[in-house]
Amino acid sequence: MPTALRGHVLECMPTQSGGHGTHHSFRECRFVPQRMSLSEFGLIEVAAVTPELRVADVEFNTARVIDALAACAGEGCRLVLFPELGLTGYTCADLQYQSLLLQKAREALQTIAEATETHGLTAVVGLPLAEAGKLYNCAAVLSGGALLGLVPKSYIVTTNEYYEKRWFTSAFDRTVDSVNINGREVEFGEDLLFRAENLPGCVIGIEICEDLWAVEPPSGQMAMAGATVLLNLSASNETLGKAEYRRDLVRQQSARCLAAYLYAAAGPGESSTDVVYSGHSMIAENGLLLAETERFRFETSFVTSTIDVERLAQERIRNSSFSASRPSKAFRVADFKLPEPVMPSAWQPALHRPLSRTPFVPSDRRETAAHCREIFAIQSTGLAKRLKHTDVNQITIGISGGLDSTLALLVTIKAFDTLELDHSGIIAVNMPGFGTTARTRSNAERLAQLLGVTLRTISIDAAVRQHFDDIDHDETTHNVVYENSQARERTQILMDIANQVGGIVVGTGDLSELALGWCTYNGDHMSMYNVNCSIPKTLVKHLVSWCADEEFSGEVSNVLHDICAMPITPELLPLDEQGGLTQETESSIGPYELHDFFLFHTVRHPFSPRKVFFLAGHAFGSDYSASELLEWLGVFYRRFCAAQFKRSAIPDGPKVGSVALSPRGDWRMPSDASSALWMHEVEKLTELYARPPVGARVRSDASTTP
Repeated sequence: MPTALRGHVLECMPTQSGGHGTHHSFRECRFVPQRMSLSEFGLIEVAAVTPELRVADVEFNTARVIDALAACAGEGCRLVLFPELGLTGYTCADLQYQSLLLQKAREALQTIAEATETHGLTAVVGLPLAEAGKLYNCAAVLSGGALLGLVPKSYIVTTNEYYEKRWFTSAFDRTVDSVNINGREVEFGEDLLFRAENLPGCVIGIEICEDLWAVEPPSGQMAMAGATVLLNLSASNETLGKAEYRRDLVRQQSARCLAAYLYAAAGPGESSTDVVYSGHSMIAENGLLLAETERFRFETSFVTSTIDVERLAQERIRNSSFSASRPSKAFRVADFKLPEPVMPSAWQPALHRPLSRTPFVPSDRRETAAHCREIFAIQSTGLAKRLKHTDVNQITIGISGGLDSTLALLVTIKAFDTLELDHSGIIAVNMPGFGTTARTRSNAERLAQLLGVTLRTISIDAAVRQHFDDIDHDETTHNVVYENSQARERTQILMDIANQVGGIVVGTGDLSELALGWCTYNGDHMSMYNVNCSIPKTLVKHLVSWCADEEFSGEVSNVLHDICAMPITPELLPLDEQGGLTQETESSIGPYELHDFFLFHTVRHPFSPRKVFFLAGHAFGSDYSASELLEWLGVFYRRFCAAQFKRSAIPDGPKVGSVALSPRGDWRMPSDASSALWMHEVEKLTELYARPPVGARVRSDASTTP
């Protein structure tokens, strides 16, 4: 039986599968939304196959192709790619001239076409094709029982161990646009693209092995002409170091073309007279390697993955360089219907592609450390540049003992060290109020002392109470006035101290708070330079933890780890009788892990609420019900649209990732845009998949009004 290897998932660590190579497990979901198919979200399950092979045995090779089609169909695949000259074997050499071999390969196309109809998929196989006195190295596209077209290889290689020009003619020298196959005229040429009528954005372009290694691969022209799914039938042999180079080539071409790239390579069943073939098949999408086979396996093996053509189409729209590109040649487009796989009625679509619960945070610890190091350098360098430009050697920063202000303080320390400034020029101001706990205050003050900064502790209780008297507000009414007054008083103190010392105020608010409007306008929303403005909440904790392990040590590290263990809270409501918290942010607005997930897939990939819900179901279905996901999804869209007026007036700060909300950079949105379109879709989803949203869990507080 064929060995199937899944594409990896970012939140799962790879495990070994009984000697069959690395595979990656997928998170079990408590629910998979019913009546949702992959295709409605622009998703398609694909496979790259390295079949068991006997050189020159067309009947055997055809049978293995059909076996693989059945196995791939069982995985829900709709598009399956096979290697170069896979029906005969790439290494047939002068046997490629044999009329019987050529005839049998031609006849095999009908058998494979029938199998595509039986299993409900599209297959692309390789074969030699004699036509008009020339022999071509071809890819045949078969779907739903029919042969759709034949694409000949363009770059015929004759270098070192390769002798293809001895047998094959380049597509550049073809003399016909169609060929007769088994009594039917079929489109023929390297200028063919195949467009799936029933999957918007899915256009298939095909190149063969050496085409990819050329200075200007044909796939680049195909991508500019609209191809989003690029296929390569290959017979690349192995030499030392070639696998890594090949992997990078596939990955980089998928990035350059903003496309999915499937690469199916000939395996060790090819002749080993002079070289060895490993069967290195891969699937990549826009620079990310989704899956690859284990090499040097004689039995049939394949990798499957879910590719997102909707995402690719959106990436192209947003990329001005791509939209300005034009192909230098014309292409013929063959329209066809991409078959639906024949599956049991109880089968549910699976998502086999990287889908992290924390898209801003890599799952691999080593990768996370590298990201944190880079982000920390960007933040601190941005602040250092601002200090150099303003000729300032003193700053003020509010420290609460929470994650955001702690990260901002650590970034400031790094910036001061970069500029060789004394830490005493950092005036860290702790401003305890009605909701400040002893633990957070102690951590803030202890951290300031350990880092050698100038600590000032200023209680805001009396000032805020005076303000309540001035505006005739009842202190027992814990509403938006009660909370915002504290935030604005703290900002006033920071601004005034900055004026006293001739410095600037460093902001501490993060990207997630900006997205949700969880900040007080002209309060904690304001500063003179915000180092955290593009750091989402899920990443802030990792950065502080990384600093504790990598940048600092001893007692400083202990304090940082304790801060990471604290619940997220603005500490604006009075404490209980035991001095404990009565306010936690995520109880009011929802889990940040969900909101950051929603933010990423709404801004970085402008998906519809339906698709975001579908993805969230796969990522979080083991921990949240459909009702919970839809409730917080509704909260996200409502708050995101309502909070734009705050984002339109944010201070400067460095961009660190692919998602940022600066009105001067990545995100431009009218402050009075309606959320109705998105909320209506969430409401329809709720009717279909969940109980009515609770709603009452969202209070009217400092985050929902100015």
